[in-house]
Parts: sequence; structure tokens; C-alpha cells
Amino acid sequence: MRVGNIELNNKNLFSVLGPCVIESEEMTMRIAGSLKKISDDIGIPLIFKASFDKANRSSITSYRGPGINEGLRILKKVKDKYGIPVLSDIHEPWQADIAAKVLDVIQIPAFLCRQTDILIAAGKTGLPINVKKSQFMSPEDMEFVSDKIRTTGNKNILLTERGTFFGYRNLVVDMRNIPVMKRIGYPVIIDATHSIQRPTATGGVSGGDPEFIPQIAGSGILSGADGVFLEVHPDPVNALSDGANSLDLKNLKPLLIWLQKIYNTTL
Repeated sequence: MRVGNIELNNKNLFSVLGPCVIESEEMTMRIAGSLKKISDDIGIPLIFKASFDKANRSSITSYRGPGINEGLRILKKVKDKYGIPVLSDIHEPWQADIAAKVLDVIQIPAFLCRQTDILIAAGKTGLPINVKKSQFMSPEDMEFVSDKIRTTGNKNILLTERGTFFGYRNLVVDMRNIPVMKRIGYPVIIDATHSIQRPTATGGVSGGDPEFIPQIAGSGILSGADGVFLEVHPDPVNALSDGANSLDLKNLKPLLIWLQKIYNTTL
């Protein structure tokens, strides 16, 4: 599968990296530049991710992002300046065609992964579609999700594991989900940052256990994941969204080097 100017295959680990949400143009460009340098240094293909709108925030007072028009403008600047493919999520079917003018990958959020209209609208763009497996779904059910996209003739599908509800305000990752989803026939990504999230655990804002990010990422790669998804930020404590489950940017390079070594042992 080609994503922008990179090729995803079973010979190289790939990464989906970036902040949860576009906080500002300056911050987004700074993070993208750092990620590009790290990616080039260690040879892991990079897809840059950032949301232009977090329409599913728990609290009405939480920061959502700059919106589709300004957000896509900033993502286009990232793409043009650094030559890296960009990914963002959509929350309504009408956003698909607009987003496709800039994005290289359209992402379907976990809570929306069963919504037929949004899957079909995304599929019709012809772009690769990354679907997050919902916290309440089995890995086998992602075949039905993939079927909906395939009805559009689009077979450029990525499936992402991001944990399953384990009671209230807690998630657990069943690593069996990765080989099960791989049997569907598409690349599988381990989202190691949302997987350690504690939804709405701090008064309407999600908490998290970021000390376990390396364990989840490494276990996911060892279980057969083709790529790793990490939300990264240079100052997680002050991030405007998902800071409690983000990886500090300064810790990214050694983690990716370690993950690449694990991936190489699975070839």
C-alpha cells in the first residue's frame, strides 16, 4: 500500500506519530520537524497525525482544535514543507471529500467505526482509510467494518488496535486481537498511547498511565503489528488534549529504535 510518498510493506516497521490535536501552527510545525528528523535518522517511514477537530471530547469545555479549514491548511503546510504524508480523523460524512484534498490517510475514530455512512464516504475518496477498532468491539467484527469500505472499491485499509473497555474508565489490550485482525487481510497498527488511557478519569478529562507505553508498543509489535501509533508532545503536562496518555517527545527516538529491533526479530 502506498501512503503519500512512502510504501507500507511487511519488510519495514512504519509509524503514525504526532500530537492529539492541532494546538497551533507553530507547535504543529515544530513537532512535525522533530518527527521528520527522528524518522530520517533511524529509517522508519513516518505518517504525521494530528486532529483538526476532536468532536468526541468528553466535556463541552475541552479544546477541540482549529476546525476543518484552518486545520487542513496547517496539515498541508506540514506536508509541503517536510514531504511527509499526513493523517487526520473525520467525524461526519461530508468532511471526507474536503479532507481528501489534503490528507494522505483518512482516519475513522473508534467511536464511529460502525457508522456505515462515514465509512462509505471515506472509502469513496480512494485514500487509505485507517479505522480504529472501537473499545466495545471484538477484533473479528472489524471484518464487517472493512466490508463496508470495500463496497466502494477501496481496498486501502488499515486497522488499529487501541484497547478494550475493562470496566469503567480503564482499558486493556488483548494482544490476540492483532493476529486476529491481520487474518482479515490488512495491515494492523498498535496504538500504544490511547491503549493506556483512562477515559474521563479526571473530572471529564482523560487520564492515563504513560509509563506503560513502551510495554504496549513492544508487545504489539511482537504480536505481529505492522506499524505503531503514538501521540507525542514536547510538553505533555500542558498539552491541550490527551496529554496524560501522550509520550514525551524526548523519549521517542530510543523507543522507536527499540521497537525497530523487536520488529526485525519477527521477520
